[in-house]
Amino acid sequence: MSMSIIYLSYLLAASLFILGIKGLTKPRTAVRGNQLSALGMLVAVVVTLLDKNILSYEWIIAGLLLGGAIGAIMATKIQVTAMPQMVALLNGFGGGASLFIAIASLLDPESATHSVAQVAIGVAVLIGAVTLSGSLIAFAKLQELIPGNPIRVPGNKFFNALLFAAALGLAIAIVITPDNTNLLYALACVSLLLGVLLVVPIGGADMPVVIALLNSYSGIAAATTGFITGNTVLIVAGALVGASGIILTKIMCKAMNRSLFNVLFGVMAAGGEAIDADEVYAGKIKSTSPEEVAMMLETAAKVVIVPGYGLAMAQAQHAVRELANLLQSRGTEVLYAIHPVAGRMPGHMNVLLAEAEVPYEQLIEMDEINPQFEQTDVAIVIGANDVTNPMAREDKGSPIYGMPILNVDKARTVIVVKRSLSPGFAGLPNPLFAKDNTLMLFGDGKKEIVELTQSLKEAD
Repeated sequence: MSMSIIYLSYLLAASLFILGIKGLTKPRTAVRGNQLSALGMLVAVVVTLLDKNILSYEWIIAGLLLGGAIGAIMATKIQVTAMPQMVALLNGFGGGASLFIAIASLLDPESATHSVAQVAIGVAVLIGAVTLSGSLIAFAKLQELIPGNPIRVPGNKFFNALLFAAALGLAIAIVITPDNTNLLYALACVSLLLGVLLVVPIGGADMPVVIALLNSYSGIAAATTGFITGNTVLIVAGALVGASGIILTKIMCKAMNRSLFNVLFGVMAAGGEAIDADEVYAGKIKSTSPEEVAMMLETAAKVVIVPGYGLAMAQAQHAVRELANLLQSRGTEVLYAIHPVAGRMPGHMNVLLAEAEVPYEQLIEMDEINPQFEQTDVAIVIGANDVTNPMAREDKGSPIYGMPILNVDKARTVIVVKRSLSPGFAGLPNPLFAKDNTLMLFGDGKKEIVELTQSLKEAD
């Protein structure tokens, strides 16, 4: 292929990546952004394969058909509730691909002969292996193959620092003596172990940050493989993913009141003094029924729905949309309060509600919705816990103190739909449940919302 065509194709792919990322910043344009990014990747892959004479047209078409079929099946079969573990797994695939490309390049005598490529190999093996093993642990936690709560490893910080130092030393040794393949395998093993020990101590509450960070790692690993193979578009694409992932990680850290330093070193589940739930709830919990809530909604002018991971687990998004549609038909203003880290991954609630075809303009971010709670007649909290916990605002001794939350307790009436008084991922009782203006609607989220909708219809 002509070099002019190759570079123009790479420029087109890079432009599509940038436009795709821009589209992903808003729910309304997210689908188009995803499509543009996918098109850019298609252009980049096909042009690279043709340019390097890696595969003939027949194999490229066969690969596109096979890979496209696998991707389509995965996309249609995976439930929205399982999207976080799907993203974690894809991050792992990206890290693994970079790891194996780096290993193959060092084993090939004609490849990676210059110092830049040799340095990139060490970095790609280190970051790729950490991403691979860390993502697999995150997947296993999210899929509940292993306990989702933090798994304490004695001396974890010390071992992480020791393994990181060893990995850096091995990476430098590979640059000095690239012919020693034993160093390469040792670096891969050390880095894989480091990835495991970084993610194992992290609990479910911190998974949004973990997924964003591992996504960034996969992009950085991809960029380093671009230096190894001399592929411009891989460098650009990897840098875009790495940078956007870091930015998203910082946003998640701010939303959870955690420092990026602690995230990078796996120190993410800060402990605190045990809080007695009985003392918080004793004699203050007031339960309600769908019929009683329906009576309140009949006269409500403004209702704010607060979704959380419990809504995803109950798969209640369609039932919630039906309730919202009914309320709107009666003249009630309905909005959805979206916390940045509600769920198990960044944007989890946006994806869930978009799947139920909730209008994008009704999805209101935390900073914009918080001032509106005081003018809200009824706030309906469905499966959200830590992101509505007033301890983050009021209790300086709480592990979540300082974390920005949705100020649902300022609404005139709060309805919390929850199976029980069990704590959220942070393991803390929620004083919101015991507030004077809070009523608990105990039961499965989907079932209770369906019954609530039916009670509202019967009241007409």
